[in-house]
Amino acid sequence: MFDSVEQVRESLEKQGYICDKNIATVVYLAEQLEKPVLVEGPAGVGKTELAKVVAAATGRNLVRLQCYEGLDEAKALYEWEYSKQLLYTQILKEKFAEALAGATTLREAAERVGREDSIFFSERFIVPRPLLRAITAEEPTLLLVDEVDKSDPEFEAFLLEVLSDFQVSVPEVGTIAAAAKPLVFLTSNDAREMTDALKRRCLHLFIDFPGEELELRILDAKVPGIDRRLAEDVVRVMQRLRELDLKKTPSISETLDWSRALLALNANELDEDLVQDTLNVILKYEGDIRKAQGELGKLIAQKTGQPVPEEPAGQGARVAAAKKGVLH
Repeated sequence: MFDSVEQVRESLEKQGYICDKNIATVVYLAEQLEKPVLVEGPAGVGKTELAKVVAAATGRNLVRLQCYEGLDEAKALYEWEYSKQLLYTQILKEKFAEALAGATTLREAAERVGREDSIFFSERFIVPRPLLRAITAEEPTLLLVDEVDKSDPEFEAFLLEVLSDFQVSVPEVGTIAAAAKPLVFLTSNDAREMTDALKRRCLHLFIDFPGEELELRILDAKVPGIDRRLAEDVVRVMQRLRELDLKKTPSISETLDWSRALLALNANELDEDLVQDTLNVILKYEGDIRKAQGELGKLIAQKTGQPVPEEPAGQGARVAAAKKGVLH
């Protein structure tokens, strides 16, 4: 249990997750109020990672349900282990013969077999999927419903029973209530709007791209050994790239990937040629790369505090501008 918002922040930082007070407050309230958290924001800002580090910081077992289009109750809740049921049927066929002995009609035989349904439709033949595992776990558990916006609205409606009462219904067995309420995190990349019914049951947390100071702290924590000067250059370029109208805006995950790539190239400062050569680490679409290349001279100049170069008059001016594209 967390005793305060500050303890949440410190505990997560020990797990390598640097967060602001807003995130720490929502995590603290989620545990105190036993309410699920719907975490929304762009891809790559640390939504899934937040759930993982909260589980580690609180000593909870992490149960993850990865959502996708077409996900249904059978894949998320439970399935019957038909092969095991068939095996038991073969092993117990002599007992079935004894139970059917003396039956004179099909109706009587069926009734005798029906009285044994509970044997083959019991918890011993259930294969628990993530939701049922989280519900039936006796030890403290954190349930992560990842990318819930990719699931169908029908599945979202099914989740309401779990989030409202922390219980699930198995028709052949009955209602199974949680032995210990799991802490629940749902993540969304905003592929579609979540319903009001789901949002009403959750605390809301929006994680945006980090500011320059916070991103620098994250970079220092996640990429140990990076030169401070290079780290500042990387963060400034990333901050400016996010101002461009890109199909896929680079997030903190791309910042970390790029920094590790630069370290692998033994870079200690950024220049235009190096940025050009490594843009494919940051940007995932060719159109975004071309757009960034077109703005690269301005981006680099902004880092140095130099005046933004005007449209070059000729090839000589273009080369001269490129040569000056050094951050320091």
